[in-house]
Amino acid sequence: ENADPQKTAFILRKQWTLYSVTPLYKFSSAHLKDYGRQLGAFIAAEKQKGLAVEVGVELGIKVAVSSLPDLRGSDQDHAAVLVQLSLKSSASRKKTEEKLVWSGWFCSVAGDDLSVNVLEDFTCLPLFLANGAESYTSLVGTWFQKTFDCCFRRLVISPLILTWMAALWTGYKVDKTSSAMELVFSVPCLPQPLDISYAIHTEDAKALWDAVQKTPGEITQEEVDVFMDCLYSHFHRHFKIHLSATKLVKVSTGIASAHCDGIIKFLQSQHLIRVLMLLTELAISQIQ
Repeated sequence: ENADPQKTAFILRKQWTLYSVTPLYKFSSAHLKDYGRQLGAFIAAEKQKGLAVEVGVELGIKVAVSSLPDLRGSDQDHAAVLVQLSLKSSASRKKTEEKLVWSGWFCSVAGDDLSVNVLEDFTCLPLFLANGAESYTSLVGTWFQKTFDCCFRRLVISPLILTWMAALWTGYKVDKTSSAMELVFSVPCLPQPLDISYAIHTEDAKALWDAVQKTPGEITQEEVDVFMDCLYSHFHRHFKIHLSATKLVKVSTGIASAHCDGIIKFLQSQHLIRVLMLLTELAISQIQ
């Protein structure tokens, strides 16, 4: 339910872009260092517009590929894989001069449904999260696709899934008082973009959800709909605006925030595994 805060600190409070990834062919956790050297050579070659670069030669970008065994839901899940790109200053060869410029990680949290349906030579890491320049994301994605015969796709989050996130994250118990829940709605059919932000005190949202949910630990679509309808009715009573006629584009809670474009920010390590379980399920549904 909870991840080790020290080992997951690099994840928190950063903006991650979500992707779904098909199973990787002939991927091996025993060769992560080799993958790092090969990816580094590929990036260096691409940056020099195709000129060949010897594997292992330092050309400004250092690539590190490592394992994150704590970021999984069960022993059946493959350990998460972290890829980090650091920029090495040409003025100094000291390690302290390296600056992390891009991070990405593959994971599968409770992704058993996909794992049992693939052949032995394939590794299932269906969820990929990237933080940094899109140019680096493209380079890393291209190398992985060519090397392991997989495919990356941007993972978008529908308004329906956002309502589930709002309900789920509101219902999670937290150790400390968190910030208010905020829902952002986009108003359609206007000449200029217009968003409506709706903030609800955490205690009020939690009390409403507790009143709506019938069986703790089990959530139904009907309960999520009732929860959102109550929020819509309250808003209409005060502002005479029908939020049901708009599009929900973002949900923010003390647990995490998620945007329909497939952008997520984890705000605390508590319940991180639960959040990753939902994102893994979304990634698998896109693959299938």
